[in-house]
Amino acid sequence: MFHLVNIFCVEDDHGIRELITCALQSGGYAAEGFSDAKTFFARLKAQKPALVLLDIMLPDTDGIAILKQLRGDAATKSIPVIMLSAKSSEIDKVTGLENGADDYITKPFGIMELLSRIKAVLRRSQTMSEQLQNQFHIQDLIIDQDKRTVTYQNKELLLTYKEFELLSYLARNCGTAISRDRLLEEVWGFQYEGETRTVDAHIKTIRQKLETAGCSNLIHTVRGYGYKIGG
Repeated sequence: MFHLVNIFCVEDDHGIRELITCALQSGGYAAEGFSDAKTFFARLKAQKPALVLLDIMLPDTDGIAILKQLRGDAATKSIPVIMLSAKSSEIDKVTGLENGADDYITKPFGIMELLSRIKAVLRRSQTMSEQLQNQFHIQDLIIDQDKRTVTYQNKELLLTYKEFELLSYLARNCGTAISRDRLLEEVWGFQYEGETRTVDAHIKTIRQKLETAGCSNLIHTVRGYGYKIGG
């Protein structure tokens, strides 16, 4: 079933709020409007939007405070936010952007410009989401599936093909103990006729490379069973 992209608009001016929600709906989006922070956050508990249009001047809590609250909560920190404000000074824009806004639009603005900026932010957000899905971040270690690189505090570790596959598999199952037999099957393949000591040997070299880079105690041995990362 096709679902429209849902956008929340937090704007206390009824006329502007209605104009924006109608424009969004005409542009092919689902849109919901809120006049204050209280009703916005109450709705946010039930549904997370694809993007938030956020006015700065609100009756109960200003938009910057709402933005900080969104960015400080793990459940909402990645939701794209576009600030809407009559404040057009450079310092106002910088304040919004430095507190985590994805864009800042000054009033009055044209509907076509608003829709264009929304599309641009959603596109950037989707790209970033896809990139993050192909990356694993464990402490300061970054495993990039697309680039097939492993870096620790901006220092790249040179791993062999199987070392990379083994570390990536453990990272994908972060916090879960994986048996040696399962690691052998998943990384080397079901037809591989080697022994589980192959896994131990590769874990040893991975640990050595991690420790050389300054990253120690990342891979834990589960006695008599296998290995895990984290947890």
